[in-house]
Amino acid sequence: MGTDRWASWLLRHRDGGSAGLRAQFAPQLTDYRDGVLDRATITPGDTVLDVGTGTGLIGLGALERVGPHGRVIFSDVSPALLDECRRQADPDRSTFVQAVADDLSPIPDTSVDVVTTRSVLIYVARKPAAFAEFHRVLRPGGRLSIFEPINSFPVRTGRNTVLGLDPAPIADLITKIRAAYAAAAPAADPMLGFDERDLVRWADEAGFTGVRLDYRAEIEVPGLPITDWAAVRRTAPNPLVPTYGKVLDAALTPGERERFDAYVESQTAVPTRHTMATAYLSGTRAG
Repeated sequence: MGTDRWASWLLRHRDGGSAGLRAQFAPQLTDYRDGVLDRATITPGDTVLDVGTGTGLIGLGALERVGPHGRVIFSDVSPALLDECRRQADPDRSTFVQAVADDLSPIPDTSVDVVTTRSVLIYVARKPAAFAEFHRVLRPGGRLSIFEPINSFPVRTGRNTVLGLDPAPIADLITKIRAAYAAAAPAADPMLGFDERDLVRWADEAGFTGVRLDYRAEIEVPGLPITDWAAVRRTAPNPLVPTYGKVLDAALTPGERERFDAYVESQTAVPTRHTMATAYLSGTRAG
């Protein structure tokens, strides 16, 4: 199977190839899946288009809800991830389409009952165009249900921590790591230039009615401690930047890396702390 940055992250660098980290993330991913699907109000016989399907978290869940006469279209920019979905999905009720969220031209007008996405628009520069495409492919009365992290929130509040660690004891090293990640990020970062109000506005401007936003913000919320630092070093925060290990190797001297590693490993009994915001948005194409 060929690979690309999207497949590499979802299949390897999101959890560092660690079964322990995968199990740790699983409950949260299940919650996100159910949150999107519940708001989509899928009924048996529906055709669901899952945009940016990834490894099929939402699309495979939708197959369970559309019943024997329904259908799911798995759409993604990555051929490798579509191959991954093919291995798991029912071929008689599934279609696989390579497309980007802001150009769904392989999907005909008014051809689907539901459009879903999860953590896709953060990577799309032309977000209003994506909403216009979601509206175009939906039948009258069709439903949109999406989930997005609002990554601008921790930045705006000044609490964008590295790994959820208390930065005070290693503030000098954190500064170097932040600078390295900033240099590695895209020049025009689509993940930071919007918030929940923009999602509502874009949905409204695209023509959706009955738009609902469920927004949650958390500040300094305790999380699980880092108990497998070797595995976490192999992970990356998102598909567009290197793993923590690669950044540490590039940003720090050998002595600094040793000090950073020692600090993280001394925190295995200390909960991490995270500041984040998330948004579920749903709407309907008018009949």
